[in-house]
Amino acid sequence: MKLSLNGTLLEPEAARIAPGDRGFTLGDGLFETLRVREGAIRRLNAHLARLARGAEVIGLPLPPLDLAAALEEVRAANALSDAVLRLTLTRGEGPRGVLPPAAPHPTLLITAAPMAPTAPPARLIITTRTRRNERSPLAGVKSLNYLDNILARQEAAAAGADDAVLLNTRDRVAETSIANLFAVIDGRLLTPPLADGALPGVMRAAVLALEGAEQSLSVDDLDRAGEMFLSSSLGLRPVATLAGRPLASVATARRLTAALGEA
Repeated sequence: MKLSLNGTLLEPEAARIAPGDRGFTLGDGLFETLRVREGAIRRLNAHLARLARGAEVIGLPLPPLDLAAALEEVRAANALSDAVLRLTLTRGEGPRGVLPPAAPHPTLLITAAPMAPTAPPARLIITTRTRRNERSPLAGVKSLNYLDNILARQEAAAAGADDAVLLNTRDRVAETSIANLFAVIDGRLLTPPLADGALPGVMRAAVLALEGAEQSLSVDDLDRAGEMFLSSSLGLRPVATLAGRPLASVATARRLTAALGEA
């Protein structure tokens, strides 16, 4: 698959990133995962707006490139109709130390992959290894710092599950290691608010524009849920079990998938 590095289209073996790039050495950067469906990049403006907000939070200048055109160039170069694009933006190369350079030269990498087959309903656990720090300004940023998520996902795999629910420092539900979480409780579709540590997901916003509300949720609330599903840029995924408890219904996820044009 051809990729784009700093605006230049390359074969993967020709791409080179400096050993001192802060994205590699410190995780100093951001990323976006974008869905391509029937040759079109879905919700492109929402993704670019979130990238710009995250860049402002961490003080990272956006490169002087047409990001939408660069993404489309990679899609077209690989003749992809149903695929996933990933945009990775780092602060670029810098000297040793934590303090960023005064005038950074960001690195922009765009890669592509075919869309994977639809995954079956997810089996979830609630992680005990880590917590989401809802007080951190990074809680609302899609950054390259994913170690908490990795620990949670490893715990899920060890338990034979597909993903793990992350709680925040006040024992409220935040999200899972890779997605936002929605639950149908007492007939209402609910999702944790951003203030509880949920990432401002692009698909999350699309679902809320159609249906549902934000509400702080506890583990006890999830135990009362009749249905749950995960939302990410790649679509909605019903939840089959939470900590071994089956959830039989997938009706809301299927209905919203159709309404959002993701079917």
